[in-house]
Amino acid sequence: MYAPRICTTISGPAVYSRFSDDRFHACKENAKFTWVRALDFTPNHSFGKCSTLALVLDEGAPVSFILNSLPFSGELGELVISSMEFFGPLSKVVPLVDCPSGCSVSYEVLFRLNSLVHMGKIVAKHVNADLFKALEEIPVHISRRIFEKMSKLEFTCYGPLQFIQQEAHNRNRSHNALLSSKTEGDGKLMMCYRIHITPSKIYCLGPEEEVSNYVVKHHKQYASDFARVTFVDEDWSKLFPDAISARTGRGFFSQPLKTGLYYRIFSILKEGFSIGPKKYEFLAFSASQLRGSSVWMFASNDSLKAEDIRRWMGNFEEIRSVSKCAARMGQLFSSSRQTLEILPRDVEEIPDIEVTTDGTKYIFSDGIGKISERFAKEMACRIGLDYTNPPSAFQIRYGGYKGVVAVDPDSFRNLSLRPSMKKFESKSRMFNITSTSKSQPCYMNREIISLLSTLGIRDEIFELMQQDDMRELDEMLTNREAALSVLGKIGSAETKTASKILLQGYEPSLEPYLLMILKAHQDNRLTDIRTRCKIHVPKGRVLIGCLDETGELEYGQVYIRISKNSKEQKDNCQPYFSKDNGKEKTAVVVGKVAVSKNPCLHPGDIRVLEAVYDHGLYAKNLVDCVVFPQRGERPHPNECSGGDLDGDLYFITWDEKLIPEKVDSPMDYTAARPRIMDHVVTLEEIQKYFVDYMINDSLGAISTAHLVHADRHPMKARSPECLQLAGLHSMAVDFAKSGAPAEMPRSLRPKEYPDFMERWDKPTYISDGALGKLYRAAASRMQSAPATSSSAQLSPAYDPDLEVPGFEEFLASAEECYDLYEEKLSTLMGYYGAEHEDEILTGNIRNRLLYLKKDNKRYFEMKDRIIDSVEGLHKEVRGWFTSRPKAETARRASAWYRVTYHPDHRRPGKKQFWSFPWIVCDELLKIKESNKQRSSRGTTLRPDSSGQVIN
Repeated sequence: MYAPRICTTISGPAVYSRFSDDRFHACKENAKFTWVRALDFTPNHSFGKCSTLALVLDEGAPVSFILNSLPFSGELGELVISSMEFFGPLSKVVPLVDCPSGCSVSYEVLFRLNSLVHMGKIVAKHVNADLFKALEEIPVHISRRIFEKMSKLEFTCYGPLQFIQQEAHNRNRSHNALLSSKTEGDGKLMMCYRIHITPSKIYCLGPEEEVSNYVVKHHKQYASDFARVTFVDEDWSKLFPDAISARTGRGFFSQPLKTGLYYRIFSILKEGFSIGPKKYEFLAFSASQLRGSSVWMFASNDSLKAEDIRRWMGNFEEIRSVSKCAARMGQLFSSSRQTLEILPRDVEEIPDIEVTTDGTKYIFSDGIGKISERFAKEMACRIGLDYTNPPSAFQIRYGGYKGVVAVDPDSFRNLSLRPSMKKFESKSRMFNITSTSKSQPCYMNREIISLLSTLGIRDEIFELMQQDDMRELDEMLTNREAALSVLGKIGSAETKTASKILLQGYEPSLEPYLLMILKAHQDNRLTDIRTRCKIHVPKGRVLIGCLDETGELEYGQVYIRISKNSKEQKDNCQPYFSKDNGKEKTAVVVGKVAVSKNPCLHPGDIRVLEAVYDHGLYAKNLVDCVVFPQRGERPHPNECSGGDLDGDLYFITWDEKLIPEKVDSPMDYTAARPRIMDHVVTLEEIQKYFVDYMINDSLGAISTAHLVHADRHPMKARSPECLQLAGLHSMAVDFAKSGAPAEMPRSLRPKEYPDFMERWDKPTYISDGALGKLYRAAASRMQSAPATSSSAQLSPAYDPDLEVPGFEEFLASAEECYDLYEEKLSTLMGYYGAEHEDEILTGNIRNRLLYLKKDNKRYFEMKDRIIDSVEGLHKEVRGWFTSRPKAETARRASAWYRVTYHPDHRRPGKKQFWSFPWIVCDELLKIKESNKQRSSRGTTLRPDSSGQVIN
C-alpha cells in the first residue's frame, strides 16, 4: 500500500572528508557519496500515482538471482513473469481523482473516492464517468456506508461499479429507518477532512470525527472547507529531521543540506493544493499540531477566505516574533467547548503579582484569573456538569486571553483577567472552556523515578509499590473490590458502566462484556508498568495549579484540598488529612508533600513543600487543585520545570516514603529572548518556521539521552551530562515560542541503551538502576502470567434476569439496531487500527506502534480522541433507543440484550460486540434489580394496558 522511500546520492569534498580516515579504507571507493532522502524522480511521478511497481528485466537476465536478491524475497511466494501494458496517470502531481464535467456528486463522495484510490482499494482507471453517474443516483448516506465497507476490504476491488450497484440495491431493500437518521451532536465533536501528505503521495482520510475548536465551530456553515493536513513519511510514521535536512559535512560551521522534502513541504504550505473543485490554503496550527507536524488548511471561496479567518481571529501585527505569532494564531484552534459570549462590561482586568529577584522578573499570577461563583455554576451547567458543585477552576480561551480562572466567591464580575493572560488583541467574546479541575490519580513515570532515585529514595520503595500495583491488577478479574478500585482510577464512560455492573452484583469473571473491559484495562496497565514504569501512587494526585488570592500562604507552603476516593472515605485513620472524621467527601492534606511537573529532568524540579490548612482558603471552597503562594523570591510553579498557572498539571504526593530528605536548588528556567523582526511577521515566515521546527524538534532525543546518562552515571541525574541535557531540554520546550532550537552535541548521544527501553535494534546493556530492576520484575511477571483469551473468544453467559415479558415483539428492530451498531463500530475499529472490541472501547490499542504511525500524534492524545469518538457513537445509539415511546423502554432494552447474548442469535464467522446492550446499561440494571426484588417477593412482571412492564 505504501510507496517506497526514495533516496539519492550526493557527493563533493565535504562528503568525501567524512570517509577519508584510514578506518574506512575498505569502502573508500564507495564512500565518496552519501545517501539523502529525495522526491519522486520519474517523469510522470509514477511512485506517487501507482500502487504497484513493475520490474522490467532484460532478455536473458538471471531472473532467479535477481528475485532472490530482493528484500523479503521469501515472503513473495510464487511469482509469474509476464509481459504487460503500463498504466499510470499522466498529468497529476499527486494521485487524485476528479469529477468529469457535468457531474454533480457531493464533495464528500469525491473525497471518499480519492481515499479509496489512495488506499489501494480501487484502481484509478476504474473511476470513470459510469461510476460517477451511478453515484449521482445514490443518496449520500447510502454511498457513505458503501465506501466505509469498501475501505475495510482486504483486497483491491477491480469492479467498483458492480460492487457499488449491488450494495446500493441491498441497502435500498432495507427498511431500517436509522440509516438516514441524523443525531445532533453536543458540540464536542465535529466532522473533519484529514489529509496525509508523504514525500511522494497524498492520502485523503475521512471525514472523521475531531474534537471541535472555536474557529471551525464559528464558521460551521463552511465546516466542510476545513482540513487537517499532516506531513508524514511513506508509511505514515513521523518524518525525522534527517529526512528533511541532512548534515553532509563535519565541523561547527558546516551547513545542513535541505533535501527535496523540505521544499515539498514548504511549497505545499505556501502554494496550497487542490482536490477536485477545492483549493486548500494554509490557515494556522496549534501547539499540539506543531509537535505532530500538522496544520489547518482552508478551501477559500467567494464568501470566506483563509485571510478573512485569520483577521477575524485577532490582531497579530504587534507580535514581531515569528514563533510567538504562530503560537498566538493557533490559540483558538485548541480543542474546546463553546459556551456563550461575554460582554466587556462583565469582564474586569486585575493586576499581576510580580517580584524581581536578582534582576529577573517573576510573575506569581502568570496565566491565572478569577471567575465568580454564580458564573462558574452557569458554565458548569452549559458543559454538562453538576451546577450545584462546579469545578474550582476552568482552563479557558476568551478572545486573546488564555489561561485558568479559579472560582472566587467574593468576585462580583463574571471574569477577572490579568495582563499575563492576554496574548493578542481580539474582538471575539466567546467563552471557550478547554478543561476543568478534577481529581486525577497520581502515577510515577521513568523521569520522576529517576529524579527521586537521584534524591535518595531507595530502589526497594519503588519495587514494593510496583508489586502492590501488580497484585491489585492480578486480583481484579476475580475480586469485585479490586476491580472497582482499578476502574475508579480511570474514569472513562466504559469504566463507569463496568462499575455499575459490578455494583449490581455481577462477578467480574462471569459477564462477557464486564470481563472484556477488565481484561483490556489490566493488559494496558501491565504494559504501561513495563514500558513506562507507570506506578500508581495511592497517596497522591495530579492537580491543576492555582494562586492563593488571599495572600495568607508563605513561601514554602501550599494548600491542597482533594475529593476523597472510595478507599479514602472508608479509611478513617489518615493523619495526613486535617480534621478528617471519615464523613466528609473532601479532605485537606497537611504535612510535607513532594511537588513536580512533567516533563522533569533536573533534580531541582522536585520541590518539597509544606501542605497546610487555611481557614480563608477553605472558605473559598477550592477543591482538586494545588494552591501556590504569592509570596517569596520565586514562584514555586516556575521552580518545577519552569511551570506556570495557565493550565499546568502538578504531580503531588504526601507519601512519606517518596519525600526526599533534601532537595537540590531549582534550575534557572529563564527563556531565551525570541528574535524580534523589524516588520510585521509574514505568513511565509510562519510557514518556514513550521518546516524549521520539523528539522529542529529534538525533545524526544534529549529526553532519551537524559534517561540513559542518569541510568549509567554514578551521580545519576546530577551528572554533568544530565545537567547539560536538562538545560537543552528546557530550550527545546521553549523552541515553539522562542524560535531558538536546542542542538544536542554528538558527545551526549547514547552509544548503548538500557534494556528497559527495549531498543533491541541498538547496542543494549542490562541496567542495574531502579528503572532496570522495575522493568525486569514487570517483564518477568507478564511472561509468567497465564495467557488470557481475547474478546473474540469470550463465551456468552446469558442472564435470564434481564428478560421481561413482551420483549419478543422488539427483536426484529433490535437486530437492525445491532447490525447498524456493528457496522459503525467496525468502521471506527478499522480507522484506528483496533483488532478487537475492547481496544476501541477503552482506547488501548495493543499495536501501538502501528497506531502512532497512522495518526502521528502522542498516544494519550489519540486515546482521548478514540474515547470521544466511541462516546459520540454511543450517544447516537442511545438516541435510537430514546426516540421510541417510553412505555417500550424495558422490553426494548431486554430485546437488545437478547439479540446480543442469546445462543439463538449467534452470528457464525462474525465478531460479537458485547457492548451493544450495555449502552443502555441503566435500563438493563433496572430490569435486573426489579427481577431480583420480584424473586424475593415471589411476584411476576407483566405488561399493563399501555405496554409498560409493571410488578
